[in-house]
Amino acid sequence: MRVVNAEQMRQIEDRAIHHYGIPSLLLMENAAWAVVEEIRRCLSKSVADLSGQKAVILVGKGNNGGDGLAVARQLVFLGMDVTAFVFAGFKELKGDAALNLRLFQGTTGKCFAIEGEKQRRLTRLALAQADVVVDALYGIGMRGALPSLIEEYVNEVNRSSGWVISIDIPSGVEANTGKVYRTAIRAQTTVTFGLPKWGLFLGEGPDYSGRVVVDPISIPESYFKDEGISTFVLTDDDVGNMLPVRQLKGHKGTHGKGILVAGSKGMSGAAVLAGRGALRSGIGLLQIVTPDGIAKDVDASITEATVWSAQGVDYLNEEAWTVILKQSEKAQALAVGPGLTQNPQFVTVLEEILRNISCPVVLDADALNLVALEPGLLSLRNGQGPLILTPHPGEMSRLCGCSVEDIERNRLDIAVAKAVEWEAVVVLKGSVTIIASPDGRAFFNPTGNPGLGTGGTGDVLTGSILAWLAQGVPPLEAACLGVYLHGKAADDLATEYGWLGFTASEVADRLPKVRRGLELKFLERKRGWENGVATGLG
Repeated sequence: MRVVNAEQMRQIEDRAIHHYGIPSLLLMENAAWAVVEEIRRCLSKSVADLSGQKAVILVGKGNNGGDGLAVARQLVFLGMDVTAFVFAGFKELKGDAALNLRLFQGTTGKCFAIEGEKQRRLTRLALAQADVVVDALYGIGMRGALPSLIEEYVNEVNRSSGWVISIDIPSGVEANTGKVYRTAIRAQTTVTFGLPKWGLFLGEGPDYSGRVVVDPISIPESYFKDEGISTFVLTDDDVGNMLPVRQLKGHKGTHGKGILVAGSKGMSGAAVLAGRGALRSGIGLLQIVTPDGIAKDVDASITEATVWSAQGVDYLNEEAWTVILKQSEKAQALAVGPGLTQNPQFVTVLEEILRNISCPVVLDADALNLVALEPGLLSLRNGQGPLILTPHPGEMSRLCGCSVEDIERNRLDIAVAKAVEWEAVVVLKGSVTIIASPDGRAFFNPTGNPGLGTGGTGDVLTGSILAWLAQGVPPLEAACLGVYLHGKAADDLATEYGWLGFTASEVADRLPKVRRGLELKFLERKRGWENGVATGLG
């Protein structure tokens, strides 16, 4: 699914209205219906219908406020007790927003302009009693901090017990960056229109947006195709289409051979977890190259892999290249880095890998830290074969020579710029991981949760990407598959354990289940249903 910034969305809406002839009032009405449907879904968990339930609508003077007033009117018709607080003089509303104000004033709903302390006390009381609060204060055009008066009301909303739904984007969150300056509406649900906005995935946006619902509001998909959009969010359908299809005559040789270069004294677990991620992602043959000193431990811990020891009691050194070169013959992919340690002697091995291995190469963890010490290493790869880098923000800051704060402030721009510069797929990990392509495209990953913030989960991801590459999936898609399923495995575990307490091993072991879920969903849609019975089994 495409993702846009505020300027792109305004251009799409402007073309829809003026070029394609879709009335702006219809777009506003459709937006309101999308919000109402989400309110019905949220409140239906606790009530049979909406009759008698209380709603508070916080209204700004722009089109976002007009959406909120249309929501208010429709909720009145559904039997709710609705109060709208307009943070402007009524005469300040213009166009469709002014029309929706007049229409709402013609209903039994209550409407107040915020003018002083009297309205503040009234608003506080209404929020305390509300079953649902609709944030229609500011839309995607807002920049900077909220006005101080608005901040006081926003803080009241964030203390309320009602279900908070934001229209398009939570007020106080910048649509292009996800930045929150002092405070913002903390929504349980955000209903966004046309296409999702960058700010829902960047900066602090994910912390404030809650569950994101995307509604096209009657703008056809074909209208988006000519807008030059290069940013996307991954969906089940996208990833399901990337999954390779196995043949009945397939065997371990046809399911891909991958080489994993990993491990050091005290870090054998990194090699084991990466190997487990690869095996659970369906690799046919996994070969692990690891130091002599831990080879027996790795071999005993991951019996399905073939373990090759290289010289080095505590860590791999320059002698490892001979073993890697021999084992990489006929390999479809190579991954380097988990638990490696930053042994300077290994830099020469990285040089040989980047210069001479033609199959796709994944660099992770300490391999990236060694590259940061020798930035020119990446140029050795240009034209030699596909490259995937999987840094977390700390590793990315070392690669780029800037602070972690700089990375976090400019995640999208930096990921794309470096993917183009390095001619590599860059997987910038984080609460919303960004997969950037050398051709300038970028993909936001919506799966995953804070439970992944535990040792070893990054190693599992590296192994999973290695496996998809070995099975013949193109590098960009292999990175997307690995990241999406990795996060989805964590989300599946969170349904049982919440956001803490599950381990990297459990994430790896859950990968086949979530992959199978996508396969079945894809087969169901592709093959169709007849009289409630699937026409095919997968």
